[in-house]
Amino acid sequence: MNSAPDYIKDELLENLCSNYRENNQIRSDLFTRYGVKRGLRNSDGTGVLAGITKLGNVHGYVLNEGEREPIQGRLTYRGYDVFDLLLGFQNEDRFGFEEVGYLLLSGALPTKSQLLDFQETIGHERTLPDNFTEDIIMRAPSRDLMNKLAGATLSLYSYDPNPDDLSLENLMRQGISLMAKFPVIISHAYQAKRRYFDNASMYLHVPDFSKSTAENILGLIRSDGSYTHEEATLLDRCLILHAEHGGGNNSAFTARVTSSSGTDTYAAIASAVSSLKGPRHGGANLKVASMMDDIKENVEDWQDSEELYAHLCKILRGEAGDGSGLIYGMGHAIYTLSDPRAVALKSAARPLAEQRGMLDEFALIEAVERLSPRAFAEVRGIDKVMCANVDLYSGFVYKMLGIPREMFTPLFATARIVGWMAHRMEEVMTGGRIIRPAYKPLSRRSEYVQIANR
Repeated sequence: MNSAPDYIKDELLENLCSNYRENNQIRSDLFTRYGVKRGLRNSDGTGVLAGITKLGNVHGYVLNEGEREPIQGRLTYRGYDVFDLLLGFQNEDRFGFEEVGYLLLSGALPTKSQLLDFQETIGHERTLPDNFTEDIIMRAPSRDLMNKLAGATLSLYSYDPNPDDLSLENLMRQGISLMAKFPVIISHAYQAKRRYFDNASMYLHVPDFSKSTAENILGLIRSDGSYTHEEATLLDRCLILHAEHGGGNNSAFTARVTSSSGTDTYAAIASAVSSLKGPRHGGANLKVASMMDDIKENVEDWQDSEELYAHLCKILRGEAGDGSGLIYGMGHAIYTLSDPRAVALKSAARPLAEQRGMLDEFALIEAVERLSPRAFAEVRGIDKVMCANVDLYSGFVYKMLGIPREMFTPLFATARIVGWMAHRMEEVMTGGRIIRPAYKPLSRRSEYVQIANR
């Protein structure tokens, strides 16, 4: 695609950046001196209490005489353990993401008739506005689907006859509509990206009103629109596990911060999408995939634990991988002994890996999970309980489902939209004040100097 000419001169950038580096240094010891909670976290790693929620709970440790004591991770939605929800859907052999959406948005599990009405409504709401794909998605395709999703979300404001109304009924209507439309937007954005940046064929399928979100996603992105029940069930599990993760996660907090200002739904959700894109948040699944590529290319014998361990140490020293010194997919701000989302995906991934002849790669990921804590202890001197997080296994699951990498994080957003909207409604209905934390100013008073004398 043709881009606009760049009029920003190198000399101007050099001057600006040189002045910035000279005038914007902040010593790390100042954060301690002024008691700043970096990342809104306390010194022991626990989060600063910033609000109250009835939506979800992320539980990974208990405080015992002031110290964190590791426990098996638990994730609950409106009080329901996510494992109980997954088991219930599995035993009844039905898709559960829509039911989880109803639960998170309303606070109660639906009856059979309520769920059917909700599913039918979502099915019909999947339709994008007239010419939306042509005018919004295809006219300015993006290499990164998260940017396109954020932009498309903002654009939906123009098609909403009542976009600024903050009543509960209107927010609920907008939440249902976005939950329905996100799968279609990311699928069409992926097809446009294929056409304009990959020089590949584009397939624009029509969503099936009678099918689940998971089925629609697989049907929309594949050229022939086909998929198996087993594949859709596994993707449905992924969506359920990504639907909500407490008010303190970065993107949900972003949605709450923007919502506290009184802005519209589309602006608030677009900000959450932008937050999720970051590699320290939802974009970590892409970082895991790239890291595993590096490991597979540089570790000759995947079953040799010592060879793999040595490479993990190189990654931590910044000598391998992307040079960041991070083993992506390991560790979590709250979970200690286990991340329940990783546990649930791992158990579901193993049978499919065996079926598709990918057990060697599955075993390699397990080895990374097993050896990483020892590598952290040796290289960083960090001797603490550390578990795999959901990103270590989600990308592998998507790969087995034939989902392209550029859709990994958009799929996360497609699931998390229900959590974001639930947090937005809770903030608007019960928050009552604009969120505005304080920053310690360090700049000193300066006397203005006329430009001729500078």
